[in-house]
Amino acid sequence: MTSCNPLAIPMQDDAPQSFGFAPCEGGVCAAAGMRAAGISAGFRRNPQRKDLALVVADEASACAATFTQNRFCAAPVQVSRGRAASGHARAVVLNSGNANAATGEPGLRCAEKACALVARELGCDERDVLVASTGVIGVQLPLEPYMTGVPAVVGALAATPEAAHDAACAVMTTDTHPKEAALVGPAPQAGGGAVTVHVGGFAKGSGMIQPNMATMLCVLSTDAPLTPEAARSALLSAVRQSFNKVTVDSDTSTNDTCILFATGAAGGDAIDEASPAFPAVAAAIKGVCTNLARQIAADGEGSTRLVTVDVLGAATQADADKVAFAIANSPLVKTAIFGHDANWGRVAAAAGKCGVPFSQEAVDIDLMGVPVLRAGLPVPMDEGDMLRRFEQPEIGVAVSLGAGDAHARVWTCDLTHGYVKINGEYRT
Repeated sequence: MTSCNPLAIPMQDDAPQSFGFAPCEGGVCAAAGMRAAGISAGFRRNPQRKDLALVVADEASACAATFTQNRFCAAPVQVSRGRAASGHARAVVLNSGNANAATGEPGLRCAEKACALVARELGCDERDVLVASTGVIGVQLPLEPYMTGVPAVVGALAATPEAAHDAACAVMTTDTHPKEAALVGPAPQAGGGAVTVHVGGFAKGSGMIQPNMATMLCVLSTDAPLTPEAARSALLSAVRQSFNKVTVDSDTSTNDTCILFATGAAGGDAIDEASPAFPAVAAAIKGVCTNLARQIAADGEGSTRLVTVDVLGAATQADADKVAFAIANSPLVKTAIFGHDANWGRVAAAAGKCGVPFSQEAVDIDLMGVPVLRAGLPVPMDEGDMLRRFEQPEIGVAVSLGAGDAHARVWTCDLTHGYVKINGEYRT
């Protein structure tokens, strides 16, 4: 007899709380040695909206970054990708309102000049300054707002939660709210004891979201003394398990950029991948990224619900990911959730369409923790109870393929009239 107990979702054993990390205030400025600011510089028509952000390490620091794999990548991606390869950076300047994408040589020169202006104000090598942009594609980015805005934003730099919040606000486009997170916890030392380290950051993203190596824009920082190699390893792993598991609409942006600064200001032993502190710090970086990724999915354009899709029992990790994204990207699944319709048939159809081999007689499906399909056959459900469950802010969809042990989790949102309206009017 087939059990109708809810599917058991595997717990993650590298969760930051298992290493003693807990939420804290401060966002990207939670880490010692970091300052930030956000102002209105004139990239947007509305002077009430902040549109220029700057995040600065007190000294050139270990740095790692990931970028979009979209072949139509923006000028700031091309500039920052080359500079981040050194493994060190001092600052990143970010603007909203204009993506500086599909702008040719003038766009590249503008991105480079923006870095030079920041370097001049900070008194550092311009190769240690990165740049990121977000907004409308195909419009030349004016240099004038940088000319007046960079001195002003440098003058506003501060190591406070308020300054971090201003920076997070300045990169918003169709986001309904800024997205920030921070954790604090112990980094074990080789000789015993531990030092207290912080990890924090902000992200923006609401539409054109199915990242491939990063999110729309994200800046992270830690005061842990990571080597450049350890910073890159931790960031790549965190991004793969967080931002690369988010989809709002299956579109990968031209501007995806995720940057991690590691100031080392917490002190203690240098942390490479063999250090006793590395697993804890890497888990904290992943924890902040996961928090931000969930915020992005929950704030998908026009969305009303965060949706978590778990695919269990796949033969391979690639199979699990493929089925999870097929479900998460299905307009029929997403609109059913918006309509509070427990239509598990749409979930089953999405899982079966993507070419992953499995036997339908082995498939189980849960919606919001309620078994609705077992061994490929429907389980009676209380429609009234399901309607009540749809009032929850997060909707869970779990599918077991019965083909192996691989598991994937993807975050998405419902598809509403608001998404069509926002994107139909994006430029007008």
